[in-house]
Amino acid sequence: MINIRVLLKYIAPYKWPAIKGVIYNVLSAIFALVSFTLAIPFLKILFDLVEKVPFPGEFRMSLDYFGEFSKYYLSAFIDKNGKVGALLLVSIIVIIASFFKNGFIFFANNSMAYIRANTVRDLRKNIYDKVLRLPLSFFTDARKGDIMTRISNDVQEIEISVMSSLTMIFRDPIYILIFVTYLFIISFQLTLFALALLPVSGWLIGRTSRTLRSSSLVGQQHLGRLLSVVEETLTGLRIIKGFNAEKKMKEQFSVTNELYSKIFKRVIRKHYLASPLSEFLATIVVMVLMYIGGLLALKGQANMSPDNLIVFLVVFSQIIQPAKNITTAWFSIQKGMASIDRIDQILEAEEKIVEKENAIPVKEFYESIEFKDVWYAYNNEPVLKKINLKIKKGQTVALVGKSGAGKSTLADLLPRFMDADRGSILIDGVDVRDMKITDLRYLMGIVSQHPILFNTSFSENIAFGVDIPEMVKVENAARIANAHDFILESEGGYDYCVGESGNKLSGGQRQRISIARAIMANPPILILDEATSALDTESERLVQDAILKLMENRTSIVIAHRLSTIQNADLIIVLDEGRIVETGTHFELMKKTDGYYYKLHSFQAI
Repeated sequence: MINIRVLLKYIAPYKWPAIKGVIYNVLSAIFALVSFTLAIPFLKILFDLVEKVPFPGEFRMSLDYFGEFSKYYLSAFIDKNGKVGALLLVSIIVIIASFFKNGFIFFANNSMAYIRANTVRDLRKNIYDKVLRLPLSFFTDARKGDIMTRISNDVQEIEISVMSSLTMIFRDPIYILIFVTYLFIISFQLTLFALALLPVSGWLIGRTSRTLRSSSLVGQQHLGRLLSVVEETLTGLRIIKGFNAEKKMKEQFSVTNELYSKIFKRVIRKHYLASPLSEFLATIVVMVLMYIGGLLALKGQANMSPDNLIVFLVVFSQIIQPAKNITTAWFSIQKGMASIDRIDQILEAEEKIVEKENAIPVKEFYESIEFKDVWYAYNNEPVLKKINLKIKKGQTVALVGKSGAGKSTLADLLPRFMDADRGSILIDGVDVRDMKITDLRYLMGIVSQHPILFNTSFSENIAFGVDIPEMVKVENAARIANAHDFILESEGGYDYCVGESGNKLSGGQRQRISIARAIMANPPILILDEATSALDTESERLVQDAILKLMENRTSIVIAHRLSTIQNADLIIVLDEGRIVETGTHFELMKKTDGYYYKLHSFQAI
């Protein structure tokens, strides 16, 4: 059975429009049946087969009464207005029934359009919200192109394949149920024979669609890889051109593109097979019924007269299209279920960074930050081992060590970008896992080694995270970061758009805007990941002065790659293979001529 619990979960808020849609579909099916069954009196009038019947008597809730009453009324109308008038009456009734039928179809489709649009909107919103809640460790292995595919193409596939099939699912079974009920009234035996043929055709269709879901899943995975190649190409275009790697990237893209094309053709081929296969099988069923029904009519068996046979076939033919639609919807849903599975992987992904109930609100930082016996592992490989460290308010603490020593991981644990596997991290004696996450992160300002800017204006990038920024404060932050002058020189000043990832700016300018963003937030705790490494000599001097002013009366954690930038730190923490191997000031550590810090400093001096 198809597992569409994720989809139903998002349809649930719109149950009332769904109920209204079902009611409209029932009414449209009833009026459709009325218009088709009027073929009997039309034929009888045309071939002078209308029999005169006596008045049926008092009203009774039975099909026999309604049948006798309609025959009586029709014969009386013919006696008064003639056959031409009777044909005109039947034609007018058919037109009125058709008007109501199509009107209710419009109302039903309008209800489903509302559900369809809002469900897809909610689905995309929930995926995006989930992406923001997932820990950074989730995206270490995930490809950005694949994530983008799930938010865009997979949701679009659900909208096209699954949501578009909702109209058929909510409408066609109702039509079939009402029409089949009427067919049972005309001929119980012939209807049973017709229903016995349907499972055979359904089995043949089911065999064809069985592999469609798995093929679609593989296709979406290859599309994710394709977009990942495109994303990596756009990000690394300078390197690709610089190393003459255009041919290599073309081959990589071509291979991935060809694999996706082959799978896509396979899926589309099976999808297109649904309609002709169901139509061919329906034709076989109709012709078999026509032959069997003809035999019964010729022999006068099973209450089957020629006019009843014609109406039976007319009504049954109206079942063929809904049945065909259900078959098409089945194929579409099977195709879209692969996308639902992929989206479900994100929506059901474990949110390791969760806020406790009744989490403690934190507005100020008073005394100290303390790491107590902290361990952290990635893929079962220890990255940090037994970290014990206390940072007092107002101190500047530098983290040094070779690449992979655990410096960035140690800093990332503080704002809960990830959580320690063992041990605890305390701010003023309170475990960070007991605090409100937003309050915890408001205490910190982060300047990374590789500045991250957004495709918007200077002012919006500097005031990022501030709900109602004051322009005076924005400009002041830019001045401290030595960014005010080049911002004014840009066309539009503070309203100038910096481009995607700040690609309209130089590396030094991007870093200064990033520093201005941290200054604007005015946090009590700073996390600086070698914030001056991307600056030219002149900008480095100016920004280093601004950072020193910014760090006054603040607690700063500096991840240092160049040891010359942290010689004035209050405390230097030396990490090696996830452990703290040395602590002290620059002068204290330099006295240990056989120490790890001394060795690192000597290498950099050379």
